[in-house]
Amino acid sequence: MKTKSTATSKDLALAAGVSQATVSRVFRGEENVNAETRQRVLDAAKLIDYRPNALARAMRTSRLGVIGVVVARLSNPLYTEILCALNEVLAHKGLKVVLWDTEGTGEVAAIDAISQSLVDGLIFAAVTRNSPVLHEAIRASAPLVLINRTIDDLSCDQVSSDNHAGGRAVASYLLDHGKRRIGFISGSLDVSTVRDREAGFLEAMAERGHEIETSMIRRVPFSHESGRSAMQSLLDLSDPPDAVFCANDLLALGALDGAYERDCRVPEDCWIMGFDDVEQASWSTLSLTTVRQPVQKIVEDGVNLLLERLAEPALEPRRIVHPVDLMIRRSTARARLGAKDEAKT
Repeated sequence: MKTKSTATSKDLALAAGVSQATVSRVFRGEENVNAETRQRVLDAAKLIDYRPNALARAMRTSRLGVIGVVVARLSNPLYTEILCALNEVLAHKGLKVVLWDTEGTGEVAAIDAISQSLVDGLIFAAVTRNSPVLHEAIRASAPLVLINRTIDDLSCDQVSSDNHAGGRAVASYLLDHGKRRIGFISGSLDVSTVRDREAGFLEAMAERGHEIETSMIRRVPFSHESGRSAMQSLLDLSDPPDAVFCANDLLALGALDGAYERDCRVPEDCWIMGFDDVEQASWSTLSLTTVRQPVQKIVEDGVNLLLERLAEPALEPRRIVHPVDLMIRRSTARARLGAKDEAKT
């Protein structure tokens, strides 16, 4: 049976040829350690089987080294990308992640953990104003940051994309290319990303004198199946759309399948656009025109704001909004585009 490692931070410092203070900085994820020294410490830790004592650290610093992450609908590939980035950034800083999917079975567990202070802070990657987990975090005065989705009048750190500008960019692109009968597949207006994208899209359309007909709007749950069935219901209209904007890529990927099943050629018969630029959107067989969110930057900023909040709880709330890019691919382009021809505006 393998016994628990008894190597201490002093042993590791000797093995790596550094001070114990440097060892501590490495395992706290502090930035003021050069890359060569950090790697030497990590290599030495593996060599002598050094494992930081989480309980001792918690007693010494009043921190557990654990961050709670709240998401919804892990079936949405956007959240997979957000979680991968969060795990990488937090691990680099010596922190562990506890994940709760509040649309699965995680809501009760999240509320229980927050009420018992079992995490140092919280990152909400998917939240609405009525979220019980958010209400518990506020009640417990837990350090928190919202990323991806936001709540305008909530006094906390928040990081997002410029969803409103992204919606406007989609409308302009479609109208500039002669599309006039435009369908819209959207979701619940309780979700800030949907609300902002929709507002920007409809606003830009109206400014150009093009109102979206009620019959051309489908408001559905966020799922591939919802996108597929919504697209087919639009194609069933006596005068179907010549372009469809979907409020996120998950819906748009479903819409592509819905069009394929109805022998609707994309882009010859109808253009389809999404929002997020998940990995699948750039796959050659899908090649979805979409709006790219800078997921890595959003995650890095969110983590940094939370760590700064933990260090200085009295800081004024900060809000960071990142610009977005329109990625033009085959679902709207008239000619076949290769990977090197992918356009960004």
